[in-house]
Amino acid sequence: MASEETVKREFSVFNSIKDNFPKYVVSMDDFDFSQNGIVHKNIKDFLLMEF
Repeated sequence: MASEETVKREFSVFNSIKDNFPKYVVSMDDFDFSQNGIVHKNIKDFLLMEF
């Protein structure tokens, strides 16, 4: 994610949802930007996850 503004935009949508379902932001970044219970995953790692 190129800037702090991009991170805020991508994560802010999930902050207003008050439920117990897992929330993921998937991108091509290798850095972990997880926050407030919202998990940031690299696309490769997300596709290889076992649920």
